[in-house]
Amino acid sequence: MDTINDLERDMPVQPRTEHALQIQDGCYLLELSLDWIVLRASENIHHLLGESHVTLIDEPLGNFVHAQALHDLRNLFSKLSGTTGIGRAYAVRLTDDPDLVDIAFQLVNGRVILEAVPSSGSYGESFGSVGGLIAGLSGSTGQALLEGGARRMRALTGYDRVTVTCGERRAESSRGIFGGPLDLGDLPFLVADTGAGTVNLFPRKRDDKSGYAALMRAPGEADRQKLSGQGIRSMVRVPFQAAGVNCDFCCESRSPRQPSFELHAAAELFAQMFAMQLAIDSKKEA
Repeated sequence: MDTINDLERDMPVQPRTEHALQIQDGCYLLELSLDWIVLRASENIHHLLGESHVTLIDEPLGNFVHAQALHDLRNLFSKLSGTTGIGRAYAVRLTDDPDLVDIAFQLVNGRVILEAVPSSGSYGESFGSVGGLIAGLSGSTGQALLEGGARRMRALTGYDRVTVTCGERRAESSRGIFGGPLDLGDLPFLVADTGAGTVNLFPRKRDDKSGYAALMRAPGEADRQKLSGQGIRSMVRVPFQAAGVNCDFCCESRSPRQPSFELHAAAELFAQMFAMQLAIDSKKEA
């Protein structure tokens, strides 16, 4: 078990799905009660825990994972309870399987949403560069500050285009030519590959107010076509607020990218620090 980052989400998620929620292929999801009883599970969970998704329902998660892993995760969760943040743990071994996973979990509507992806093995690298990238914005103001934020977020994430939008203001940094700005609409926070499949949650239901907050929620068919139509195979979204204005970083890539909870956490941290820079600049202008 490695590290956790409790980052405040500035804007609440508003569920608008009309169909049963799905997650992206290659990741796993469990919806747990506050006592860590399994209420829902992605239908591929047997690849992670060695048990059918049907078997897990209404059973304690501790019946299927190592006691030490469960203890560590619950300790981390106790620090998160009562916030709107996302907890993360890296290089976790849940079972006897030698493969490690990175985990993200959050408290939503009285439920614990726990997601797992194959461990990237690079935890710490992205966080180490955030401070220097923010320091490079010192002295920047107005539009130059927005443009500098977009460039540095692209340097942090390595994506082909980064757009930062704050109200009516916008700046972009890109490698090569892209189409117009992407309408973020109902897009998930992380999309690994618009060409990949999706996985259902069991039991299936239309009321997905909790699961909708999942980082790896699958984009709907219309959103998938919208992304693919602009040549976008993967993306990361980081919404934040600055000086009372809703803002958003959108990072897009022409190729698939392995989902990384650590990179997403570092991008969130950068956005929060960038928001402070914008707030300072706003006060100067006033």
